[in-house]
This record gives sequence, C-alpha cells and structure tokens, in this order.
Amino acid sequence: MLPQHIAIVMDGNGRWAKKRFLPRVAGHAKGVEAVRRTIEACLAWKIPYLTVFAFSSENWRRPAEEVSFLMDLFLSTVRKEAVRLHRHNIRLRVIGDLEGFNQTLREAIRQAEELTAGNTAMTFTVCANYGGQWDILQAAKSMMRDGIAGEEVTKERLSSYLALSYMPDPDLFIRTGGEKRISNFLLWQLAYTELYFTETFWPDFNQAELEKAVACFQSRERRFGQTSEQLVKPC
Repeated sequence: MLPQHIAIVMDGNGRWAKKRFLPRVAGHAKGVEAVRRTIEACLAWKIPYLTVFAFSSENWRRPAEEVSFLMDLFLSTVRKEAVRLHRHNIRLRVIGDLEGFNQTLREAIRQAEELTAGNTAMTFTVCANYGGQWDILQAAKSMMRDGIAGEEVTKERLSSYLALSYMPDPDLFIRTGGEKRISNFLLWQLAYTELYFTETFWPDFNQAELEKAVACFQSRERRFGQTSEQLVKPC
C-alpha cells in the first residue's frame, strides 16, 4: 500500500552547494527542481497529500543575506509554480506564521492559494515560518479564545485546531541530508508516522530516491500500539 500523506524535511541544500564550491544559496535554488520532481512522482502515484518543510521558525537565525535570498526565492517560486500546480489540478496550501513575511509575499501566497483552492488531484502543503511547537501553541490559544474549558479539551478537539487539520497525519516522513532528527516539524502529527532518513542531499533527491523511501515504508508493519497477532485478520 502506498502512503497517503508524505512529509519531507528538505535538508542538505547548503552542503550540496559547498561540495561543488558554490555559494549556499545555489543549493536552495537547485532544491526547487527536486520539489518539482517529487510533486510529479506523487501525482503519478495518486498520493493525495504531500507536505514539505521549506522554512522553519528557527531559520531566521541564518545569515541575513541567506534569509533574504530565501524570501526572494520563495516569492518567485510561489508566483511561477502556482500556475503549474493549477494546470495539474493540485491545491497549494502554505502553513505557518505568515505574519512574519512581508506584504508582497503574503499577497502572492494568498493569490496562489485562491487560484488552486478548488483543485482535487493532490494537496501540496508548504510549511513556512512554521514550527511544531508554534503549531501546538497557536492551537491552544485558539481554543482558549473560543472559550473551551480545560476539561473539554480532547486529542481530537486539539487536532482540529492545528494548522494542518484539513488532512490526515503523515504516513511517511522523509528527511534528506543525513541528519536524523525531526527539527520541530509536525511534532503532534508525527506520533505514529514511519520515519525514513537518507544521506542524499535534497537537490539530488529524485524519483528513484523516493521509491526507496516508499519501499521501506511498505516493508514495515504499522501496529499503532497493537501486537502483530491483533493485526492478523481471521479467515
């Protein structure tokens, strides 16, 4: 069975560039091509949800010139790719504390989301200025504003206030670049997600690499707290 929702930390852009004696920003630009390839593969396999971690709430700490380049790249990519996504019937959502971005970028995001809002082939979500801790905190604050008492809070109710409440939790988490951590990404949603780590840098990630991750996912037994025996269906 294929995963229905894949979430990816796109890591290794800077190291990819450094290995080639290029500035770090060259890796980020090249990484856009890997995003495109991954979307195309998921669309071909009819995977309904793909989520990528594009810019974390901690990434503002990077050098100012790199952050500035990333914001410009994000703006140009949203404007350019929205049309391509719409042509392929893909819905775009951008999730995170968007108030941290300038008005031009926020407006470009709004227009792209509006253009693709009715598309049904796949939902492609970009997490930008996002952090898992921020997500849980904003959900708790929203519940408090709605007057929900502590004893009324349930797992299902809190989940409905999270930024990604419009889709199921990820089945498969992929992190490229060799690091083995989730880095404050989808902390709530990854509770029972299968984790896959690869040494491949994000700009080199392609369909063959994605197939390896999916094959690894398919080889695992997902028990969700049960035993293997409980999962065996009686004849």
